[in-house]
Amino acid sequence: MTNWRPCAGPRAARSRAGLLRRLRTHFDAAGVLEVDTPALSPYAVSDVRIESFAIAESAVSRRPLYLHTSPEYCMKRLLAAGFPDIYAICRVFRDGESGRQHQPEFTMIEWYRLGMGLDAIIEDSIAVIVAALGDAAPVGAPDILDYGDAIQRTCGIDVHEADSAALAEAAGADAALRAAIGDARDDWLDLLVATRIQATLPADRLTVLRHYPASQAALARLCPADPRVADRFEVFLGAVELANGYVELTDAREQAERIGHDNDARERRGRTRRPVDQDLLDALAAGLPQCAGVAMGLERLQMVHDSTDDIRDVITFVFDP
Repeated sequence: MTNWRPCAGPRAARSRAGLLRRLRTHFDAAGVLEVDTPALSPYAVSDVRIESFAIAESAVSRRPLYLHTSPEYCMKRLLAAGFPDIYAICRVFRDGESGRQHQPEFTMIEWYRLGMGLDAIIEDSIAVIVAALGDAAPVGAPDILDYGDAIQRTCGIDVHEADSAALAEAAGADAALRAAIGDARDDWLDLLVATRIQATLPADRLTVLRHYPASQAALARLCPADPRVADRFEVFLGAVELANGYVELTDAREQAERIGHDNDARERRGRTRRPVDQDLLDALAAGLPQCAGVAMGLERLQMVHDSTDDIRDVITFVFDP
């Protein structure tokens, strides 16, 4: 007999409802409009760190369809069409993500603020997190660190100068790990952040890690004052990542080049090239206004609120193969 019972009970459901209520109240007070976007698309993100669920055949499409990993592309099309500040709360899907802190299906809160630069969107993100957590919000001013400074302070290396060998040495990698990662410099940087940086972050306050290397810009613009870094940031509470944000890239040509580089990287790793979202590129070409956006996992936020490190404690039904 299968175990048909839900993982989390009414108490967790009430906690989730409270989080959603506080989020919507906060956005309403800030004049941010809630929008809805489709979960099914003929396009998929090209990011090598994110895998989409693909529907190879269907009765409604001659080409593959994909479940979205984020509402980002559609929300940018809304902004290019003249929408004001917007947010969405929706289910998203990511293949290969399953464990104590991850599920292949989860709830994302994503929002965009027009005209905001890096400092402003960081301040806005902290306000959203504090409002959502309510009485469970951490006390004390957040720590704001530059990515390069954090690596220098903890690992003693210059993130802009170190090659993959130096990064592997800083990570204390054995021969097997060196063989697995090879010369993938950004993979070494991700490993250093996960194993060396996040472990040092205080558990009683938020930490913002900003100005990620340009090679990890994704859909963020490069910093006008230092093109070696991107106007990208992440927010942590202790070692738990809560939010990922950008001052958005608005240049269609540069975005197309990045997608091409991503697909080339996917091919080198033996992964499928993803179809280019021409609708997104056309929206950028038509004129995406200067804006900043943030994505945050609702379940991860509830885990902090409910003082648990297991996502199964906050989701009623989980994927369990």
